[in-house]
Amino acid sequence: MDALSERNPRVVSAVKLHRGQQRRKTGLFLAEGANSVAAALDTERVRELFYSSRAAGREHELVAGAAAQGVRTTLVSDRAAEMLGETVTPPGLVAVCDQVDVPLGGILAKSPRMLAVPVGIADPGNAGTLIRVADAVGADGVVLAGDSVDPHNGKCVRACAGSLFHVPVARERDIEATLAALEGAGIATLATTAKGEVDLDDADELLRGPVAWLFGNEAHGLDPAIARRATHRIRIPIHGRAESLNLAAAAAICLYAGARVQHRG
Repeated sequence: MDALSERNPRVVSAVKLHRGQQRRKTGLFLAEGANSVAAALDTERVRELFYSSRAAGREHELVAGAAAQGVRTTLVSDRAAEMLGETVTPPGLVAVCDQVDVPLGGILAKSPRMLAVPVGIADPGNAGTLIRVADAVGADGVVLAGDSVDPHNGKCVRACAGSLFHVPVARERDIEATLAALEGAGIATLATTAKGEVDLDDADELLRGPVAWLFGNEAHGLDPAIARRATHRIRIPIHGRAESLNLAAAAAICLYAGARVQHRG
């Protein structure tokens, strides 16, 4: 089988998906690496799988499994694999996938017990880490509220390590409408803030759910007006001299605290 070059029209079209504008236009995105590709195949969202000869040797079962599913599997040249990938050392395994985000109403219809709601999250690495943590703790969904990063951004997809395909993700630009929808569904909103009136160590009763954790932007934290609007404001106790925690760390602490309470029964 001849490998497709970087000039092949299908490769050229796929490479354009590195750009947000093209992802919005087509409803497609790229998933790079074995973890993401395997998770995408499990959800049957893959349109085409591009692989290099090196990847074929290393991930033979994954490529064969995709072909057995009826997915178009395409050998590409090393140069094409480099252009399809975004990492310094491309894995040579890139899937063209249908986008995964769902309407907020679809998440709320399933009576969620715990949601993660980052507001205005800007860094794709942080967004991907947060989605991965939400998946790990068994959260029922992630709602990217306000002016947030595209979860289909390559860096975000890689940071998710497959979790983008495991946990429902919604995007809602209107923060007020998002909060109203959560409250209308009987979900308490918990704002994470350094000046919260409830210490996380004392919040077990509040965490039994259903709850939606509100996390602020990396640079500015949660808008005080949004924090006031929440059902409760919760602070993470800091016993050492660090002034604060970064977004992903704070989210991991809060979501694990919530999962500990909810899974304890």
